[in-house]
Amino acid sequence: MTDHEIHALSGAYAVDALDDEERARFAEHLAACPSCQREVAELREAAARLPQPVAPPAALRDRVLAEIGTVRPLPPPTPETRTRPRRWTRALAAAATVAALAGGGAVLWDQTRTSSTQSPEDRVIQARDAAAVSVDLADGASATVYLSRSEGRVAIVTRHLPAAPTGRVYQLWLQKDGRMVSAGLMHGAGDQARLLDGDLGDATAAGLTVEPAGGSNQPTTAPLALFDFEKAT
Repeated sequence: MTDHEIHALSGAYAVDALDDEERARFAEHLAACPSCQREVAELREAAARLPQPVAPPAALRDRVLAEIGTVRPLPPPTPETRTRPRRWTRALAAAATVAALAGGGAVLWDQTRTSSTQSPEDRVIQARDAAAVSVDLADGASATVYLSRSEGRVAIVTRHLPAAPTGRVYQLWLQKDGRMVSAGLMHGAGDQARLLDGDLGDATAAGLTVEPAGGSNQPTTAPLALFDFEKAT
C-alpha cells in the first residue's frame, strides 16, 4: 500500500469502515502521522454532530431512479488526476461516508439547512411535512402532487407524460374557495417536476387540463387529473 493510499484511509478509519487488515495497517501509520491524527479527530467530531436520520419521502426513490440515467459519468482518471487529493477533499468524501453509514443506508436530510443547489420543487418534495397524492393517467403515464404547509407551495412530478396535442398546452390549477385558479403552464413531456404558481394557502385540490396554447382563465376541458389534498399522505 502506497503512502497516498494509506493517507486516504483516514475517513474510513474515522467511521470504522475498514477491514481488520486495513485497520491494523492504518493504526500503525496513525501513530506516527500527526496530519492523519488531526484529520481523524476532526472527522469523528463532525460525525458526532450529524443530525439524526430522517426518512425521505416515499416517492423520492422512484424519482432518483428515474433521473439517475441522466447523470453524465466522470471521465476515466488521467495521470494528472491521480495525484494525492487535498486534505479538504478527503475530508468531504469521508463526511459523506459518515452520513451514509449513520443513516444505515437511508438518505439523511438536514432540515436546518437548504442546499444552495436545491431546486424549489425539491424543497417542497423533500420537506419534512410533505404529503403526496398520485393519479394514473392514460397510456401508463402518472402524476404526483406534493404539498408542504411549511413551504406553502405545491409541486407536481409527472412520469411518461405524452406531449400535448399540437396547438394545445398542459395547464395547472389550484382549487380555492370552490373555483379553479390558474397555477401555470406545463411545457414539454415525459418525466419532469414543476412548482405550481401561487401559494398553497387554503387550496383544497390541484388540477391538470389540456388548454389552447397560451392557457385559459378557467378550465375549458375536462381535467386529466384532479388531486384532492384531503387524500394526500
